[in-house]
Amino acid sequence: MSALGELASMASHRTKGGAREKHPDNKAGLIFMAPWLIGLLAITVIPMIASFALSFTDYSLIAAPKFNGLDNWIEMLHDRRLHKSLVVTFTYVFVGTPLQLIAALGLAILLNQGMKGLAFYRSVFYLPSLLGGSVAIAILWRQIFGAGGLVNQLLGAIGFTDLPGWVSNPDTALWTIILLHVWTFGSPMIIFLAGLRQIPTMYYEAASMDGASKWHQFVHITLPLLTPIIFFNLVLQIIGAFQSFTQAFVVSGGTGGPSDSTLFYTLYLYQKGFAQFDMGYASAMAWLLLLIVAAFTAINFVLSKFWVFYDD
Repeated sequence: MSALGELASMASHRTKGGAREKHPDNKAGLIFMAPWLIGLLAITVIPMIASFALSFTDYSLIAAPKFNGLDNWIEMLHDRRLHKSLVVTFTYVFVGTPLQLIAALGLAILLNQGMKGLAFYRSVFYLPSLLGGSVAIAILWRQIFGAGGLVNQLLGAIGFTDLPGWVSNPDTALWTIILLHVWTFGSPMIIFLAGLRQIPTMYYEAASMDGASKWHQFVHITLPLLTPIIFFNLVLQIIGAFQSFTQAFVVSGGTGGPSDSTLFYTLYLYQKGFAQFDMGYASAMAWLLLLIVAAFTAINFVLSKFWVFYDD
């Protein structure tokens, strides 16, 4: 028998304490995994399959669902409010997300300068991310930007008059919610700060010796080495922005007004499913949102080959 065969034979007949070693028992592992598996099936997989089936039905939550083929999907092609909700949502995502990441990166760079009390400032700046999606903050935001809110009071104190209610004006209502989204920069900021800590200082020292300015160091060292973190934050924040609901629901009172200027896609989906009891149509909308998010995520991964830099 060859040496390789002997090694294989020894491995298959390993003993422990003079007795043949038994295969490990996986029952304990399966028991510990059971809550996650049950949750995955009951909360994610089964509801997704059910919603996909319901997207081809006329279902009012009261009567039994009736198969209607592609009617829901065809109706979405002619639904003007759905088209409006897509425009509002795309504006929110493609304006709010870059501004949020710019704010997060700027503060992360500031906090990375070795200032005293870093832990305190990091906690303070992270706090909006914990509170920004809450109902209480959305209500507070609506009061701040209302006709008699804090913003108008401050502007009135310096001489401005005839100020509108920012959340009740179709031209400005969406921008107040975008501002709320930008304000919740804490989570990507912490990730940026961790990425900045991983950049070797020798690169900056060598650049300084060559006479490179802080701006050139940022453009040619910090940004290229931080692109994997930027890409990670970009994907996560775009997915999260597409799913935003609470802010628009509370600020607009659940109507998406004024003039549907804050009618987010998720808010319109909620209105269709739980206000108008058109659950079949709402299920089709949910799957359309999934396809949109998947498409933009795939586009980000494809484009990342041209701008994301990895050390290896």
